Parts: sequence; C-alpha cells; structure tokens
Amino acid sequence: MNIAVDGIAYGMILFMISVGLSVTMGLMRVVNLAHGGFALLGGTFAHWFTQELGLPFWPAVLLAIMATIAIALPLERVIYRRIYGFGDLQQVLATIGLTFLMIASVNYWQGSSLLSIPLPENLKQSVDLGFRTLPVHRLVVITVGLAAILGLWLLLERTLFGIRLRAAVDNRGTASALGIDTDWIFMAAFGLGAGLAALGGILGAEILPIDAYYPVRYMVLFLIVVAVGGMGSIAGSFIAALGLGTLETATRYLVPDYATIVFFTFVIVLLAVRPQGLLGKAHT
Repeated sequence: MNIAVDGIAYGMILFMISVGLSVTMGLMRVVNLAHGGFALLGGTFAHWFTQELGLPFWPAVLLAIMATIAIALPLERVIYRRIYGFGDLQQVLATIGLTFLMIASVNYWQGSSLLSIPLPENLKQSVDLGFRTLPVHRLVVITVGLAAILGLWLLLERTLFGIRLRAAVDNRGTASALGIDTDWIFMAAFGLGAGLAALGGILGAEILPIDAYYPVRYMVLFLIVVAVGGMGSIAGSFIAALGLGTLETATRYLVPDYATIVFFTFVIVLLAVRPQGLLGKAHT
C-alpha cells in the first residue's frame, strides 16, 4: 500500500511538471529543455518566502507560482517567440542556454545547497484508515494532481480558450485570419505550463529535492514522461507519469540495486514498440 501511495504521489509530481513540457513540445512545436527550470524557480521562490520572509506555507506556494508565471510570460514574449521559428537543434541549444541561465541565477541568489521548503504541521501528520496509515502530504499531492488533470481537460476540451488553442496549433495563419489572438493564446498556454511546473516543484520537493542544478538533474526524467505519454497528449502524460512513477518507486523499494536498469529497460522497450508514445499520434 505504501509503495502504491508513494508511487502515485511521485507520478502526480511528474505529471504536474511534465504536462507543460508536453504542451509546448507537442502542441506549440518547441523543444523546451528549460521547462524544468520553472519547477526550480517555483521551489526557490517558495523556499525564499517561507525561510527568509517567514510566510506561511500555502500563501508562499501561491506567491511562488505567481512569481514564476511573472517570469515565464515575458520570457515567452521576448525570447520563446523567436525560438518557435528555430530548427530543432537551434531550439535545443537555445533552451539549454536558458536552463543554465536559470541555474546560474539561482546559484548566485541562494547558493548550490538544498533549498528546503518546510511543510506545515497538518501536512506532516498521517491519516489512519484503519488498515493503513498514510501521510497527509502524499494524499494532498495526489488530490492536487487529480484536480490538475481534471482542470486541464475541462480547460482544453470545454472552453473557448481550448478551442482557440487547438485552432492556433492546427493552422496559426488561418486562426489569426479568423480573429484569434494567437500570440496571446500561446503566451497563456506557456504561462499555465510554467505555473504547473512551479506547483509540482514545490509540492514534490520532498521527493525531488530542490537545488540550483534541479533542471539538469531531472531533465531526462521529464522528457521520458513526455515521450512515453506522447507529445501533446495530456492524458498520455498523466498515464505515463503515474505508470513510470509507480514503476520507479516499486523497483527502488523491492530491487534497489536494479531499479535504474529496470526503469530504463522498460522505457526503451516501450518506445521501441510505440515510438509515438502511448497516446501520441503516429507520424505519416
């Protein structure tokens, strides 16, 4: 039971951080290797608000997400808007450069040590279900993750914003001719992804500790979630994050010496069978 709860909680963290990367890579057609940097920024701001300014946990979380989005939106408007037109290799190099700029900025501001985000007492407690005691923090992470997937589905499938985003992705020129402000749509989607990454970085700090080199350390993991789920597929990212999170947690509990081998072997075999990912569309 503990393995399942820890695995699902881990998967929810991976989903919240990776889903914005899936949107930018699959829908907006940009290889954004700097996406993990927004999780770093969210965690760093949360650390600063709680540890140095003394704010309570939840107000600090909200302010950290807002601060991250406040950085992401100008970045999208000034830098990413030019990166959209680059080739794949140029996008990789540009976004890796942004990653190291974020790392250097956090390292200069807060140093290279681990940045703790102390949980409030109510999140440190456990819930007795009668047959099992479960940590409140893990249950909150799972609940927030479920709320995120539901909210994203409703936003993209049941709102005017979602319709306009899909139209802008399918044919940006036609969408613009029909009066859709595609620049605003792309910026809003980018900001949403950055905000979710910040939220995942903060809530997952106990599972994926925050330090200045966070984006480099976990970059491959976030890319794996997107590749396995299928680029641009929110449902695919959700399934992949839960599956991979549970797999890695179970192997680290049961066969810790072989956990990395089992994890990457599974990923390689799955992508060999389905190169487009679980719910990704095959290229024709």
